[in-house]
Amino acid sequence: MHRLLAPARSAFACSAVALTQCSSTQRDEAAQCHGGNSGHGGAPLPQKWLHAHVPKERAHLLFGIPKKGRLHEKIKDMLKGAGIEYTREPRLDIAHCNDLPVSLVFLPAADIATYVGEGDVDLGITGEDIIAESEVDVKELMKLGFGKCRLCVQAPKGSRSGPGELAGQRIVTSFPNLTKAYFAKLEAEGHPTRIKCISGSVEAACGLGLADGIVDLVETGTTMRAAGLEEVSTIMPTQTVLIANKHSRHAALIETLRKRLAGYLTASRYMMIVYNVDRDNLAQATAITPGKNSPSIMPLERSNWVAVSALVPKKKAAQLMDDLEAVGATDILLTSLASSRMGD
Repeated sequence: MHRLLAPARSAFACSAVALTQCSSTQRDEAAQCHGGNSGHGGAPLPQKWLHAHVPKERAHLLFGIPKKGRLHEKIKDMLKGAGIEYTREPRLDIAHCNDLPVSLVFLPAADIATYVGEGDVDLGITGEDIIAESEVDVKELMKLGFGKCRLCVQAPKGSRSGPGELAGQRIVTSFPNLTKAYFAKLEAEGHPTRIKCISGSVEAACGLGLADGIVDLVETGTTMRAAGLEEVSTIMPTQTVLIANKHSRHAALIETLRKRLAGYLTASRYMMIVYNVDRDNLAQATAITPGKNSPSIMPLERSNWVAVSALVPKKKAAQLMDDLEAVGATDILLTSLASSRMGD
């Protein structure tokens, strides 16, 4: 399998082998995108890693995207909804956007915060837990509202009444830095907690006799309970976020992408409701549908009647239609939104 990226904590790389698989059009566009001091990491990149576009175009922004896993498909849908369109060639970990000077780089989710923090990519999507574990300095632009879970201390059911009882014991985790910092506040002097880092199946460690407790992510708790574990304490809540390198030279383009993604996410949470109502019942109706900021009201030819349109939360839309009908509204229509620009 051809890879375009060096291991985590090293600079972004397009291999010469992989570039030969690109179409002639892609090769024509690959001449000086990150020449000299690229602005990503501050140091010149090796010549074999450089790719570029026709001279009149500006160097591309690099956007780190999880290459697989539970977030990958959701992020693909979000990018499409935000008008960030691209074509990804088979077996390649980079794709150039069709109408934006942006290149998507498909990375392991656990490495994205490091790449962004070190300036190897300008923008990225990853979890708050990964950012904290990576101990990198990045700019959080926006919470994306999905991938929500908790990083928790867990132990065999009924074995511990609090996290302090696990201080100085054996803990297995995929988050050694966060775990060490958490237990450092609890452990007695001279009795450090023994933390072992593994990459997966953390929940099996207690059952195998390898650990007295674990630190792992909990979403629904199904996996935790199936392993005979229970939550002892929460280290931090986490969700997926959009992050940027603080020193990227693509600040204007980053803001454009942020607005596109924010507009799509807002559209995915709201619907547009439109209805007609007598002015005598208008106050009651607009109390039901105040809109995100304010409803729009237009007079109708029918005497004393108006048309009202407002954004309503998608999850409450059906109930709001019932409530409007109850106060005399008619011709009630509900419309899905493809995207939006709402402001902050």
